[in-house]
Amino acid sequence: MSTAVNTSNGIINGDLRKRTNVSKSQNNVTEAGRLTDKKLDQHTSYEFGGPVGVTIMIAIFPPLMYYFWICLWFYDGTLVHPNGLGDIVPFFGRMWRHIIEDAYPDAWSTTFYIGLMAFQLFLAFIMPGYQQEGLPVPSLGYKTLMYNCNALGCWYATLVTSAVLHWYGIFRLSGIVDHFGGIMTVSILWGFGLSLVTYWVAVLNGTAMRMSGNFMYDFWMGAPLNPRIGNVDMKMWQEVRVPWVLLFYICLSGACKQYDDLGYVSPNVAFMVLATGLYMNACAKGEECIPQTWDMFHEKDGFMLIFWNFAGVPFTYCYPTLYM
Repeated sequence: MSTAVNTSNGIINGDLRKRTNVSKSQNNVTEAGRLTDKKLDQHTSYEFGGPVGVTIMIAIFPPLMYYFWICLWFYDGTLVHPNGLGDIVPFFGRMWRHIIEDAYPDAWSTTFYIGLMAFQLFLAFIMPGYQQEGLPVPSLGYKTLMYNCNALGCWYATLVTSAVLHWYGIFRLSGIVDHFGGIMTVSILWGFGLSLVTYWVAVLNGTAMRMSGNFMYDFWMGAPLNPRIGNVDMKMWQEVRVPWVLLFYICLSGACKQYDDLGYVSPNVAFMVLATGLYMNACAKGEECIPQTWDMFHEKDGFMLIFWNFAGVPFTYCYPTLYM
C-alpha cells in the first residue's frame, strides 16, 4: 500500500518512483526555512581538520596508494619499511624505482582508462532512463533539477560490449591486472586534473559557492554544487558509473588472469567478481534514489569526491582480489 507522506519539499507517495510534481503553493518555503538554507549555503566552519588537514590528505593519498600496491605486488602483502636509519634513503629509492618501472602511465594504460571514462560518459548521454526530479536547490532559487537515471542500461551495455571485445580477442580483460600500476597512475593524474578543471571552471563562470577563501580547503571541498555537461550531472555520473564499474572490471580481470594462468577460477576470486558485480548492479538499479540525497542536494564537487571516485575507491577496494 502506498501512503502519502508530507515533506517540506512536497508530497512523496510512498515509492520514490511515484513522486509527483507539486504546485508552487504547496512547495512554498517559509521565511525561517529560507534563512536556514541561506546559512547552510555559507561557509561557517572548517571540517576534516581545516586547511592543514585537507592538505595533508591531498598530499598523502597518492603515496599511500602506491605503497599498498608495492607491498602487495612485490612483497606478497608485507608492509615493508626501512631496515634501520641507514636504509631510509635507499628504501625510498626502491619505492621510487617500483613506481617508475612498473607504474608508468604507458599507452595501453592511458588508452584503457580514458577510453572507459569516455565510453561511460557517452552512454550516459545516449541511453534512456527514468527521469527523476531532485530536491529544490536554494542556491538556484529553489529550482528542481531533473536527472536521467540510466545507469542500469549503461551497466548492461558495458557488460555486453566488454564481453564481445574479450571473446573476439580485441580487448583481453586480463590486461587490466597486467597494467594495474600504470592504470592507477593514470587515475591519480586524472583525479587531480579533473579536480583542478572543475574548480577553476566554477570559479571563472561564477558558480562557485560556499567558499572559505582558502584554496586548499576549497579545492578539497569543491567549488560547484551542480556541475553538468548537457543533461549529465557529473556528480551523480562519477559517483555511480566510475568507481564501481572500474572496481568490477579489476576483479573480473583478476579472474580472467587466473584462468589464463591456471586454467580455473578459484571460488574466492569468483565470489569477489560476484560481490562487486552485484554491488554495481544494485547501485544502478537504485540510481533514482540518489538525486534526493545530501550528496546531490548539498555536497559540492571537489577533490574529495572526484579523486576518490576516479582513483581512490577502485584502486583501494580491489586488493582482496589482487591478493588472491
